Parts: sequence; structure tokens; C-alpha cells
Amino acid sequence: MARFRVGVDVGGTFTDIVLLAADGAVHTKKILSSVENYAQAIVDGLAELFGEIGLGGEAVDEIRHGTTVASNAVLERKGAKVGLITTKGFRDVLEIRTLRMPRLYDIGWTKPVPLVERYLRLVVDERVNTHGQIERPLDVADAERTVGALLAEGVEVIAVCLLNSFVNPSHEVLIREVIQRQAPGLPYSVSHEVLPEIKEYERSSTTVVNAYVMPVVACYLRALREGLDQAGIPAPVLLMQSNGGLSTDLAAATLPMNIVESGPAGGVVGAQALARAKGLRNIITFDMGGTTAKAAMVEDGEVSRTSEYAVGAGIMIGSRLLTGAGYTLKVPAIDLAEVGAGGGSHIWIDGGGALKIGPESAGAFPGPICYDQGGTIPTVTDANLILGYLNPTHLVGGALRLNASKAKRVFAQSIAEPVGLDVERAAYGAHQIATSNMIRAIKAVSTERGRDPREFDLFAFGGNGPLFACSVAAELGIGRILVPPSAGLFSSFGFLYADVEYRFGRTLRRLLRKTPLGEIQEAWDALSHQARDQLVAGGIREGKIRLGRFAALHYKGQSFELTVPVPDGPVDANLVGVLEEAFGQEHLKTYGHRASADEPIELVSIEVVGQGIRAGSAVPDRLCLSRPEPGVSAPRLAFFGAENGWLETPVLRRSDLAAARMGPLIVEEYDSTCVVPPGASAGLDAAGSIVIELKPAP
Repeated sequence: MARFRVGVDVGGTFTDIVLLAADGAVHTKKILSSVENYAQAIVDGLAELFGEIGLGGEAVDEIRHGTTVASNAVLERKGAKVGLITTKGFRDVLEIRTLRMPRLYDIGWTKPVPLVERYLRLVVDERVNTHGQIERPLDVADAERTVGALLAEGVEVIAVCLLNSFVNPSHEVLIREVIQRQAPGLPYSVSHEVLPEIKEYERSSTTVVNAYVMPVVACYLRALREGLDQAGIPAPVLLMQSNGGLSTDLAAATLPMNIVESGPAGGVVGAQALARAKGLRNIITFDMGGTTAKAAMVEDGEVSRTSEYAVGAGIMIGSRLLTGAGYTLKVPAIDLAEVGAGGGSHIWIDGGGALKIGPESAGAFPGPICYDQGGTIPTVTDANLILGYLNPTHLVGGALRLNASKAKRVFAQSIAEPVGLDVERAAYGAHQIATSNMIRAIKAVSTERGRDPREFDLFAFGGNGPLFACSVAAELGIGRILVPPSAGLFSSFGFLYADVEYRFGRTLRRLLRKTPLGEIQEAWDALSHQARDQLVAGGIREGKIRLGRFAALHYKGQSFELTVPVPDGPVDANLVGVLEEAFGQEHLKTYGHRASADEPIELVSIEVVGQGIRAGSAVPDRLCLSRPEPGVSAPRLAFFGAENGWLETPVLRRSDLAAARMGPLIVEEYDSTCVVPPGASAGLDAAGSIVIELKPAP
């Protein structure tokens, strides 16, 4: 019997399911998300897919899953009631934050409300100095009174973050023991276990966010496990982390901060794996779904990552300067930029009469007007339907019927007439505005990082990514676009190409040239043992373990550091020189300059990333999609701007591109639609991806 791995991506509009066999055989399912209980859509979708292909749950080896449940808990303020214990004098760190603002000169901007109300932030009288020496011991009775006071308030989880506990956690250990005695079974989040690193606000915020989503994530994973067991699917569940690695469901329930941005990571990991298989070193990923569009960068075959980000900050435009809008998480994550421009994004007119896109979205329900489920506000999908880019009768292989006439009528009344344009020109204007919004995201991960997007290929996926890819690439001067098979479900594929990954770090603040090298070697060895033990405990065999070292550095006196990879080998004078040069190069790329060679560089922290290579994670030579292609469709009129107007456009299946064709043309598939404009060419490569070549700008 064939064995399968399952990838499941839950989005705001659709839940995407992919079954992949070792021989490349693929079965897919795309259904509307069950917003009230996201786990239900997963179980129902798997049951439907198994019924369609005659497969039993016992044929599944493992389920790899990306979920928005943690981020939604923060966005909707539906997390747990958290109590925080901190050092006397540091009660208000969560409110003081770092005094940074997301919008310069906006005196009306208000900081986000702390996730822990002030009456639930209590202090203990203790003090550990920066060297880890205890200057004021913690009284056990004081700890017991503080824990008891929080329990009396009915907290659902307790977070503990004491000053300088990253160098000496003994007082946090004592409080943890008190919690375990007074409230057995109550969840807790202790900073030296969550983030044993310098910077009080970042450590406090990360510890609190972890606590805030912990019961929500645990409940969700429990419901998912119960649903899968009832459906006869005993396979283990692995969760995608924000950094692009997989984690067991047990580890995710303990440290849910690592899966807050798990969904968007899947597509980037899949794009990296496919690009490596094709020999492409530099790509920009462009993932546009129903709610947002996301961009990331793969440079020299490696995914660009960031050491911290903010959750609940609204749309993420990856600026390193304008931060502070959300709740900081100092955990490694794929460096994503995101804009509120998806297929379901609302089209509206502001007070000055200008056309706007998003960030509000129609979501899965009521959805765009053309879904005919009660939606009343025009969306990007409605505009694309009017322009002739989408099938006028249905999406998702006929499972979702469309009402094109209603979409056109409402769009004309609420958008075209108020702005004084014909319906098609107003719809094309909305399409162009959505394109410009997405270009902002791509520039945030490329030009704002000192990279030229013209030196990269654009890797487009998501339900709407292939539809907008050519417009975006043309504006950025990108000459080649790749659209992978099953592009609309590609994030689910990405989960299947990921490896188990855990990160262990610690602060080790020393001037690099004056640090005893043996001290650094000893610290890295200790972290390596932790990573190896965690992987072995998760069932990874010794021969399948890969360890990578990283260092965060800055010039002495700087407040922020940059992280660089550290090559294997002994920690010696040669390695110090390699680190200094790597940091200097990264500083030059990021900020446009570097200091002279005699400027002292300070080591801030070190980390070890342990990866467990899972069986079957290699990219098959060619995916064998079991879902039949749609029937041959007649050409239809599509609008390509004022210069070209309405053109009769062939509507093709992916297989029709075995021989390259010139645009304009539309490729319709079960999960996405690809639009190739006039003057561009499109064909298939050996792996079945659509390769689009744009003519260079005059």
C-alpha cells in the first residue's frame, strides 16, 4: 500500500490539503476554512479527500501543518488571562516598551494595550546583577504570596520574567517550583526557558506572548488530535514554525511562540526546496492568497531570516526602523513582508475620492460579491472577474459557483460611477493599485535590504499570486517568473519539504577580540548538546542530525545586532577574523556602510540550530497530480489596460504549455489562475513549472 505524507495550510479563506507519495503522486483538496473551529475543516477535508481516492487514514505517515490559531489569538485579543511576575521596579516594562513608533511624527498614535493588565503584573523583591551575582535574595514567602495573589484573580497561566535571569535563573526556578506546588497543572512560561537572552522588554514580551497563546494552542492541538483519531487517522502531527522548521505538537504546545507565523513560512520553504532542485540560487517568493500578499527572499540558496518580529502589528512592511506597532517576539522567523492585498481585500473609496485596496478582507464568509454568499463590498477578486481574468462561472474546479453579473453590477454602482470611470477601467485601476501594494512588500525584502530585485527570479504561488505575478515583475524589472505545480496549494507542499528544526541560544556579551576563545567554544558545545538531545528525543536518528552555528554581533556602542552564520571548525583566531568580515559584509548590505577594520566588534549572543532531516523531504523529479485538468475552455475577452484594451485571450490548461506560447493567455487550474500578458512567453520546464519570460523594458 502506498504511504503518504499530508501537508495542511489553514488560511483566512481556504484550507489547503496535499497528500504526497514517495513516487511523486499528489492528491489535493481546497475547501473553505471553518472559522469557528479551524480543526474541523482539516478533518472534514481529509475525510472528503480520502473518500474521493479510496484511501484509509492508516496510509498517512505524518501530517505537517501550518496554523494561524496563535496569531489570531493575539490579533483578536482572545488569548488566556495571564498573570506576570517580575522584579520590583520593572512592573511596567510591557507598557514602556522600547519607545519606538511605527509612524513617525504621528502624535495621535497609541501603543497597543499590554496583553497583561496592570493589576495582574506583580513584583517580587529580588535582584540579580548583570554578572549573575545575587545582590538581593528572593524570599520564598514573598514568591508564595505573589503566586497566591495571581491565583486568587483567576489567571489561566503565569509568566515569570525576572531581571538578568538569563545569566542566573535561580530565582525564576524557585518561583516555578512555587507555581508547581500551589497550582499543579497550571501552565506557566518562564523567561530563562523561553528566551535566555539580554534585553528586558524583548524577553518580557516574548515570555508573555508565549503564555498568552499557550492554552489556546494547546486546546486547538488537542481538538485536532481528537478529530483525527475519531476519523481513523493516527498519524503524528508536526507543526511548521515561524523559522521554516518543523516541531512536534508537544513542543509547539509548550513553546507556541515558535508557531505564531507558521502558515506563511511553508510556501517559502517549498520555494527554496524547488529552487535548489532547479539550480536557482536567488529568488523572491510572492505568495498572494485571499487576505494578504507576502514576499520573502532566498539568496544564495538560503532563506533570509530575522531574529525578531512583531505579532498583532497589522500589515508587516519589513522596515527595520518603523517598529513598535505590535507585540515583540524575539524568536527567529523567515523575514517576510506582508500587505493587505489578497483576492478578498475590499476595494473602497476614501474621503478624498481616491481608490483604495484593503487591508480589510471579505474572508471566507461572506466572501467577494461574486461568491453570492451575502458579500456587499467589492473585492480584488470581483475586479479580476470583471477584467476577464477569472472563469466567469466557477472556481475550485466547479465547487465554488460565481455570480459575475452581480459582481459587475455592484462594482459599477459602488466604485466605477463614484470615481467617474467605465467599469473595466475602474476594475483595472483597482488591479494596478493592488499590484503597487504588493510591490511595496517585495521592495521591503529586496531593495530595502540592499538587494536588486532584477537579479532575482520571481517565484509566484498562492491562489492569486500567478494572476498578479507578471504585473508585479514588470514593474520591478524582473525578467523571469516561475509558477510551480498546484500553485494555489503550494504552501501545503512547502510543509512537506521542511525538516524538523530547533533553536537554542544564549547571551554571551563580550568584545570579540578579547573573549577567551575556549569560553565561546564551551558555550557552543553546550548548545549543540541541547539541540542534539531535543532532536533525538523527537525520534531523529543520529545520522540525520545537522547542526548550524550563528552569532549575533554589533559594533561596540550599537543597540541592535546582525546575525551571521558561523562556519564549522574550532573557535580560533582565524574564526574570529571570519566572523568580523562576515559581520562587516552584512552591515554593508543592510545599512549601506561598514566601519574600519580597527572598530571593535562585540559578540552579543550565540545560537545553535539543530535540524533533523526527515525521510521523504527531497523534491520529486516531477509531481504527478491525480486531479484531472479542467476541460478545454473557449477563448474569452480580457482587459489589459488602456494600451491594449480588450483582447481575445486563449484559455489553456497547464499541459498546453508543453511548447512555449506567446501571450496574452490565461492558464486555468483547480487551485489558481495564471495570467500572461501580451508580449510575454510561457512554457513548462522539466518539473512541470510554468516559466514566464517577460520582454525587457524599452
